[in-house]
Amino acid sequence: MGLVIGIDVGGSTTKIVGVKQREIISPMFVKASDPVASLFGAFGKYIYNNQINLPDIEEIILTGVGSAFIDRPIYDLPTARTDEFLANGLGAKFTIDLENIIVVSMGTGTSFVKVQGGNIEHIGGTGIGGGTLLGLSRLLLKTQNIDTIAELASQGSLNNIDLQIQDICSKALPGLPLDATASNFGKVDGNACPEDLASGIIHLVLRAIGQSAILSSLNSNIRDFVLIGNLTQLPQCKEIFSKIEEMYDVRFHIPQYSEYSTAIGAALAYQKRSGIEPIE
Repeated sequence: MGLVIGIDVGGSTTKIVGVKQREIISPMFVKASDPVASLFGAFGKYIYNNQINLPDIEEIILTGVGSAFIDRPIYDLPTARTDEFLANGLGAKFTIDLENIIVVSMGTGTSFVKVQGGNIEHIGGTGIGGGTLLGLSRLLLKTQNIDTIAELASQGSLNNIDLQIQDICSKALPGLPLDATASNFGKVDGNACPEDLASGIIHLVLRAIGQSAILSSLNSNIRDFVLIGNLTQLPQCKEIFSKIEEMYDVRFHIPQYSEYSTAIGAALAYQKRSGIEPIE
């Protein structure tokens, strides 16, 4: 079997990875505002950096919202498209040895995909995601550089931004510790510093995603959630989701290659010959 290349063409970034006999080869991503430019830039850089010859490629599998712009094969190589939600499920299952999970794909927005054995089903989503974080940061911090935002947040205090249970009640409530948030940005004033604002923005977005994920599981017995997408790379991610785990008695997993999971899943869809639509 030759090299299968999975490409996740998103709203702001394109992720690309090679898979050969279930071995992950050199995942990478490229940022661009135009999805077609992003795709071809990522593909060209990937094959150049890894010294891959075009005849070595067995198939290219596209997924993600930007893949809709591609209507002919890439460099006349066998090219196909697969459903993003299927790719999310397959990619998450690849590195997590669990039968029943909900995949939380944190991209520009956030989608929820339920995986039970071999069944993969999109069950909903929320408009809160990386786009929300960057949009609020542009307004409040005058930057959309994710590294700058994370660094500012690491120096900030959420106590100056969020209204917490301890601010309105002298005792913890059932299932709610005193430092639990009662209202995001409920305590902020006009003199809030950038560091505190950055902390508030990141906590708002990640906690909203986590709590929405919990709600998506209410009609099932699933207690394991797999986080994928760019937001998993935020330094604050593990800490915030750990607190949600304690409150709701659930488990959040961040697998290896979490930000490339959808691209990996696209390549795996070809290997499974599942949900593939050839582009001719």
